[in-house]
Amino acid sequence: MPVSLPPALELSLDLLCCPTCRTRHLLPVRDALRCPVGHTFDIARHGYAGLLTGTRATSGDDTAMVQARSRFLSTGTYAPIRNVGAHLAADAAAEQATVVDVGCGTGYYLAGVLDHLPGARGLGLDTSVRALRSAARAHERAAAVAWDVFRPFPLADGVADVVLDVFAPRNPAEFHRVLRPTGRLIVVRPTGRHLAELRGRLPAMVTIDPAKEQRLHRALGPFFEAAVTEEVEYSATLSRQDALDLVAMTPSARHVSRADLTDDGFLPDRVTVSVLATAYQPR
Repeated sequence: MPVSLPPALELSLDLLCCPTCRTRHLLPVRDALRCPVGHTFDIARHGYAGLLTGTRATSGDDTAMVQARSRFLSTGTYAPIRNVGAHLAADAAAEQATVVDVGCGTGYYLAGVLDHLPGARGLGLDTSVRALRSAARAHERAAAVAWDVFRPFPLADGVADVVLDVFAPRNPAEFHRVLRPTGRLIVVRPTGRHLAELRGRLPAMVTIDPAKEQRLHRALGPFFEAAVTEEVEYSATLSRQDALDLVAMTPSARHVSRADLTDDGFLPDRVTVSVLATAYQPR
């Protein structure tokens, strides 16, 4: 059965360029997008465009991680994080903005931004086909594309008003290239206190590098200048399922033993949520 072009993806076609030859204007042809040179990329039946080549379909978050993340985010525990990113974006962009979410996951944070910008359109990039299935449905004005943050983005120069990066890897040179001169990069990352109670109970969890902030500033410094930073910190109550999902939705799930997760004493019922959110302007 032919796949129809999702409306949000159709609205985002002018942002895209062919990842193989960098030609502008990808056009829909049956169940695919094709550049004028003839390079063709499938549109999945779930609604996202598969522009990423040379990478196995199993890359990125697996099904269990995506399911755990969807369950946890649906509880609203991270709603204050979503809100701070949305407010920074709304302060920096007009309602008709173009928002690119790099490492978008299920599209939770991108949808929050679009809710605050009624005329904006969004495009999420991620390597995980499992996450993209959710991201393509996260918001009526959000499209989703399979892509790797560490490779040159399949986007034209200067097309984004906001680049959103929440708990995701970063590519400063590409962020700078695709942003308009008046655009903003919004980076949300954990502080050393984030989930400290959970990390204290489960030492095998991936730790937060104490030098993370210094490395971030060194990486972004040649391209961006910080305009405003907001700190979000609060205590959150967790059910046992919430705690399990918090572990399972991150790479830490690969390091924590099953025995630890079946011992009720290892899972706290409250955790500290602590992040920094910074809006950067291009240099």
